[in-house]
Amino acid sequence: MKTSKFLVSLAVVGLLATSSYANIGENTLSVPSPKVQSLINKYKLTSVDFNYVNTIIAKGTRSTAKAILIDARPEAKYKKSTIPSSINIPDTKFEEYVSLLKDTPKDKELIVYCGGYKCAKSPKVAGMLIKKGFTNVKVYPAGEPEWIKKSYKEVDSIVLKSAYENNSALIVDARPYKKFLQETVPGAISIPDTKLDKLVGRFPFNKEEKIIVFCGGFKCVKSHIVAKKLISLGYKNVSVYAAGLPAWKKENLPTTAQNKKTLVKKESKKLEFSKNGLKLGVDEGSVDGEWLKKLILENKVPSFIQIVDVTAADEFKGGHLNGAMNIEAANFKAEEFYKRLPKNKTIVFNCTAGGRSIEAWAKLKDAKIDVSEIFYFDANIDCIANECKIEVNEPLD
Repeated sequence: MKTSKFLVSLAVVGLLATSSYANIGENTLSVPSPKVQSLINKYKLTSVDFNYVNTIIAKGTRSTAKAILIDARPEAKYKKSTIPSSINIPDTKFEEYVSLLKDTPKDKELIVYCGGYKCAKSPKVAGMLIKKGFTNVKVYPAGEPEWIKKSYKEVDSIVLKSAYENNSALIVDARPYKKFLQETVPGAISIPDTKLDKLVGRFPFNKEEKIIVFCGGFKCVKSHIVAKKLISLGYKNVSVYAAGLPAWKKENLPTTAQNKKTLVKKESKKLEFSKNGLKLGVDEGSVDGEWLKKLILENKVPSFIQIVDVTAADEFKGGHLNGAMNIEAANFKAEEFYKRLPKNKTIVFNCTAGGRSIEAWAKLKDAKIDVSEIFYFDANIDCIANECKIEVNEPLD
């Protein structure tokens, strides 16, 4: 009798176990479903967890991530919420989207994910990538659902546009204040990443409030710095609009500068040259962007000019202007930073979107250091090795 009851108990437990994948929700599932696990086994995939992915994405941008993250979900899902730095290769449109990896080395680490432990799209796409010859493909089975519970997400223009139109989120511009004054998304507040500790009190008391942070585009780390700080402070609904103001403007969405353009056009300041012969820009401390861009593209930058890239070392390694040297301005106080600059040269700071260059120049000026031959290049710069696309920003004044 006791044996019969024991066998019945085992049967009940077995039924509960085998039916658990069908009966419990995605939010409570903590291991891949049998279908997902079978695909992981089939393609001999390595599974990674949140901590691994969090380390891999580094500063949050595509240029600083140590691997390529691939969201295998449909494009609509990807635009609404994805893991920072990710690209989108949906399983149903694999052949169309895999071209995004055409210049990627076959041994580059790729991490594929989708909608959680029951989602088979990630191992499917991983298997397709292996068939294309990629040799270092992993999966993150917990995927986007786990990620957004623990960290901030990346969103597309459609999300920021909805928040702007419906006044449904706090929109934060993480660029320098001068950039904010020049042009921003209507309704945004200015909280530069470099002033975050002083201005953190401006964030809502309610930690559930929806917050969207942006800066100068996909290579700009400022929005990610602010987002990570907010997560560390306990905020639960933080997003980064990684495409930033450049994409917003390209989509002809409203900006604060559009009202200014209807006013009487101001007279342009007469451009002059520095003592050493650098052509001055309209804004204090700036080089004439179009003048320098032309010289860079023609490989004719004068020998008296030294371009100093003030981004992080890993960003510089990924690509930089020809002839530039790297000194990350954020790492040093003004006096120490100045000592590292080459002497008897006209210095021009550059970064990826202009913000950090302006800050580097302002750091020296505020410290009463002579900046008469030190300038910044206000431009969006996207480099692979020494092949660079340069888009000069409009003057701030």
